[in-house]
Amino acid sequence: MYDSKPWLQHYPEEIPTTLEYSKEPIQQYLINAAKSFPEKTAIHFMGKEMTYKELYVETLSFASYLQQIGIVKGDRVAIMLANTPQSVISYFGILMAGAIVVQTNPLYTERELEYQMKDSGAKAIITLDILYPRVSKVMPLTDLQHIIVTAIKEYLPFPKNWVYPFIQKKQYGIVVNVKHEGNTHLLKEIVKIKPKKLVEYEFDFEEDLALLQYTGGTTGHPKGVMLTHKNLAANSSMCQAWLYKCKPGEESVLGIVPFFHVYGMTIVLILTVMQANKMIIMPKFDALATLKTIQKQRPTLFPGAPTIYIGLLNHPELKKYDLSSIDSCISGSAPLPVEVQEEFEELTGGKLVEGYGLTETSPVTHSNFLWDRPRVKGSIGVPWPDTEVRVVDMETSEPMPVGEIGEIIIKGPQVMKGYWNNTTATEETIKDGWLYTGDLGYMDEKGYFYIVDRKKDMIIAGGFNIYPREIEEVLYEHPDILEVVAAGIPDPYRGETVKVYIVLKEGSKITPEELNQFSRKYLAAYKVPKLYEFRKELPKTAVGKILRRTLVEEEIRKIEEEEKKHA
Repeated sequence: MYDSKPWLQHYPEEIPTTLEYSKEPIQQYLINAAKSFPEKTAIHFMGKEMTYKELYVETLSFASYLQQIGIVKGDRVAIMLANTPQSVISYFGILMAGAIVVQTNPLYTERELEYQMKDSGAKAIITLDILYPRVSKVMPLTDLQHIIVTAIKEYLPFPKNWVYPFIQKKQYGIVVNVKHEGNTHLLKEIVKIKPKKLVEYEFDFEEDLALLQYTGGTTGHPKGVMLTHKNLAANSSMCQAWLYKCKPGEESVLGIVPFFHVYGMTIVLILTVMQANKMIIMPKFDALATLKTIQKQRPTLFPGAPTIYIGLLNHPELKKYDLSSIDSCISGSAPLPVEVQEEFEELTGGKLVEGYGLTETSPVTHSNFLWDRPRVKGSIGVPWPDTEVRVVDMETSEPMPVGEIGEIIIKGPQVMKGYWNNTTATEETIKDGWLYTGDLGYMDEKGYFYIVDRKKDMIIAGGFNIYPREIEEVLYEHPDILEVVAAGIPDPYRGETVKVYIVLKEGSKITPEELNQFSRKYLAAYKVPKLYEFRKELPKTAVGKILRRTLVEEEIRKIEEEEKKHA
């Protein structure tokens, strides 16, 4: 059944079922782009632009400097930056020096940062001036030997570069003055230094790590996912094949999805440079700023997350802006509600499809077709080239029949090497070459796949298996609901009960009783939420994924506190 790969029958002739990979290191993509298109715009950042030649020259200086301060092949170097030109320079520069990138969320607390630096054994970190106090406190507790500091203003045009420090002081309440001395280094000084010839090192496409990408850590400590040059090259090449109507060198890509998240790093950062396209970088998602940027910069490719598209669709000034340049969007990081998909396509005239993947798969494994094939509602699409997928029984690992729910397992060149310093977790996740995703889903008779939920998120109430996504899809159809997440919370009688957390659209008013009546029209009685809570916002990751587990943990703490009161 799965060995026959029924999904391949849907591939348009433009998409090969198997690909040839160049076996070049990831940093070679920037070298190639600078050589072939030196004067082409590589980056647009808040009004300032860099050509591929300029980007390469600064990256080479950075790589050379890293080697001069003692960074050698296999050393880990952390990047703790928002989306900026500096994050692109750092990423490719670390790889040019032969080191391994450790992507680090700039929102991390000192405790989270300390754990990641200790676990990765990073020797150096590049970060923003406003984050310097946080990093310097952690440094003595880790293997960090060098801090490289940069500032947003350094890559802004005049007069923004002059005004920005005042905005920063007002927003964060601090002014950081750092000197280029000792083990503290300033990027603005580094890129002025003429690079020395890089120390050469042996390169193994199959085995050499390019990246340690830490998972979200919703259960226990985050794990460092080891991604090789082969993993990232394979996934970027797959994406290039999928986007067969996009013309290398002619597209403009909107870079809102954080580069410190594997989705933004592969689909925006690597793929854009691989194709010598223009990257329109935004340091964070702001709906109004995004609308203005789209109208002015005219991006054609817009990778995003459901919360980003929802935020744009519900902005009160949406109709003032022209978004017609957008041709292609692949949504990742969380399930894409059908209503959001259809409304965004109608607004832009472009195509928005849902993809699926994990940090452990670099990240994409499935996607719907952007062109030339009918829309399959609610599906994550079909596996990408060279990607094998099965749905198996959660207990026995035996293949499940078509249409039956089981755990999705994946094999392909984009599957990680394993977890950093964690053989036990690696062996639990990769068995006989198959990655066990922990996601529950099924395949239909045509070979399209559907995710019903995370195995860990499945709600078991009164003996019934309930999938949060099914409830969320129904409630997203209600005209008053902006965002919703369903979760299973402890219940002494049913084991778990369904609770939903809701953000209403501006000006909307609705009661739990009305929502209960609405839900009963579309859901079996045992799936209907028992509890409704309205909030102004929901906890999210940097890439916009709603943190269901955080809400469940809040509920557990409330229950424990109540039990203490009555003990």
